[in-house]
Amino acid sequence: MDKIIIHGGKRLLGTIPVSGAKNSALTLIPCALLTDEPLTLRNLPRLADIDGFQHLMNQFGVSTTIAGSRPQDFGRVMTLEATRITNTTAPYELVRKMRASILVLGPMLARMGEATVSLPGGCAIGNRPIDLHLKALEAMGAEIELAAGYVRARAPDGGLPGGEYDFPVVSVGATENALMAAATAKGETRLLNAAREPEIVDLCKLLVAMGAEIEGIGGSDLTIHGVTRLHGATYEVMPDRIEAGSYACAAAITGGEVTLKGARPEEMSATNHALRNAGVRVEPVKGGLHVAADGALRPLTLSTAPYPGFATDMQAQLMALLCRAEGSSVLTETIFENRYMHVPELNRMGAHVETKGRTAVVHGVPGLHGAEVMATDLRASMSLVIAGLAAAGETQVHRLYHLDRGYERLEEKLALLGAEVERVGD
Repeated sequence: MDKIIIHGGKRLLGTIPVSGAKNSALTLIPCALLTDEPLTLRNLPRLADIDGFQHLMNQFGVSTTIAGSRPQDFGRVMTLEATRITNTTAPYELVRKMRASILVLGPMLARMGEATVSLPGGCAIGNRPIDLHLKALEAMGAEIELAAGYVRARAPDGGLPGGEYDFPVVSVGATENALMAAATAKGETRLLNAAREPEIVDLCKLLVAMGAEIEGIGGSDLTIHGVTRLHGATYEVMPDRIEAGSYACAAAITGGEVTLKGARPEEMSATNHALRNAGVRVEPVKGGLHVAADGALRPLTLSTAPYPGFATDMQAQLMALLCRAEGSSVLTETIFENRYMHVPELNRMGAHVETKGRTAVVHGVPGLHGAEVMATDLRASMSLVIAGLAAAGETQVHRLYHLDRGYERLEEKLALLGAEVERVGD
């Protein structure tokens, strides 16, 4: 098992590219199940989760090829071709490590009229039931059964008729599954109180490029007019707004100055607003975002919320930054109930963070010191790296496989900015 060793105290300076969005890519890949023609995705990040999803698609008989990708390049191009689907079951051994695997349920049901998917795994950040996925599909005419740890779904003869579903709470994954299933339904589907994340918009844009008919893209009420078939397409994955926000926090905590090439400021409004309130200069530039910090950091009070609110996936990284603010910050996690597992590890590095329920109080400290720390989930891992970049001495972050799920070649990007960081075998 690998670990990252960081010698902190170096200002991050320079320019790095923002990789394709993990959370979008994992939604776009299963769209290949909706057509028998090739789907080519550009700007796919090199991540463990992408590799895992590729293996899952191969399990269904989907051929996948990688083209135009050099080892020194960030991102790659993948072509998926589901000419003939040979298997409609997503087994436990492939699904258990990656929650996004549940996103094959909707498109497989639409294409084949049936799907069997193991209940998913992923980061242990809290209770993330899939009941809204199932209820949305049932509202569109699917028959759902849970048995022996699997979801078994069937469509009526002739396919899903379509329908209307009003999400009681916003759910990104359930919106994505319902969108893919509705694209080729026999009738019209309305999704009310749907998620509005940029990754949802990216999915809608790909489906439209494949021939789908969707109204209300970017809003919370979506109307999908089912079409007889979808065709292939070539599509570029959007840049990762969470990765960009993470590197912005890393630049700020080191008093650095970094340009994030390819970042889309309009998709990062909540993150940028929080950073500015904390005393960080964040400025859109041609083709990206410029981040600089040369003064004291200010404390914040904020809560996570569905888009366009402050993303739960940025909470841990911002907390690391606020450990160096002059004063006490209050963070409230409204999305997941177990997303403060990084707090004990930050406190091992000299931070002073107290938690009670879903609220964390971050008391700013004059400095952090290096320590051996344990990554507990994807975003928590990045918070420890951010803290390590500013800490005096050496920080070792163990369980690096968490980071490999969501940050493309992290140590290489940090090295481009002047960080003293190396990856070694544990």
